[in-house]
Amino acid sequence: MNLYPDPEQLELRRLLASYVGVNPEQIVVAAGGERLIELILLLFLNPGDEVINCVPTFDVFRLKTEIYGGQVKNIPRDENFAINVKAIKEAISEKTKIILLATPNNPTGNIIPLDNILEVVETGIPVLVDEAYYEFSGETVVPLISRYDNLMVLRTMSKWAGLAGMRIGYGVFPAKIAEYLLRIKPIYEVTAEATIAVRESLEDIDYLMGNVRAIIAERERLFQELSKFSFLKPFPSRANFIFCHVLKGSALELHQALRSRGIHICCFNLPLLENSIRITVGKPEHTEALIKAFEEIAA
Repeated sequence: MNLYPDPEQLELRRLLASYVGVNPEQIVVAAGGERLIELILLLFLNPGDEVINCVPTFDVFRLKTEIYGGQVKNIPRDENFAINVKAIKEAISEKTKIILLATPNNPTGNIIPLDNILEVVETGIPVLVDEAYYEFSGETVVPLISRYDNLMVLRTMSKWAGLAGMRIGYGVFPAKIAEYLLRIKPIYEVTAEATIAVRESLEDIDYLMGNVRAIIAERERLFQELSKFSFLKPFPSRANFIFCHVLKGSALELHQALRSRGIHICCFNLPLLENSIRITVGKPEHTEALIKAFEEIAA
């Protein structure tokens, strides 16, 4: 049975497989990572089934689980946003159908150590590892998919390649899971324009990875600069942003003060993310403008 007859999409799977270093039959491409999360949950969940989610994290995990009738078991991360493997294992029940992990985590930017991921995977429960920011961390569990038939990895072209508007997400799966996903996903949902953009990006990968290296270097400089302000607590990040607790004053007021100066950041006031901000790493001149604005606000 030809599960994916469109030759353009077959070529896209081959291109991404070559980039990742896996076989094309392990790749599934969809219109964004969010769409792939939907498909994975549709495949694994029946109404009333449980999903283990390590909060705070990418809130689409919760939202899509609830849309598909699943029950979310939230396992809180610690004060540094590390996952609690012991609590995850204790939360597993006969209704648990999938465990969702993000590394680097969104919005906190920290990675999950490999030994933690392995301990979760070795429970035998299907595990989805969202590596949307992989290119900025350099750490992946993709090579382990050949050893574990319950491990899945989610990637995207939105971050490192700048193709967010094109909606290109892809996953790396054991071949059997990929086959099932291809049976339930729309065949033609990835546009011809997006396919061309991926092809051109991968042909220009040296330039794009140069941009990634520049962002990583600027991320480290930005972290050091933010650490100088007594009203902020920045957390080390392996993504293309830095998450900060606001220790003095209001995150919302800080957000508004920056906005009035033409600087836009994310502001959080949610459970486990109280009074916090997230700053995207930009060019050196963007860092300079931000630091100057913080100095003015602190004065």
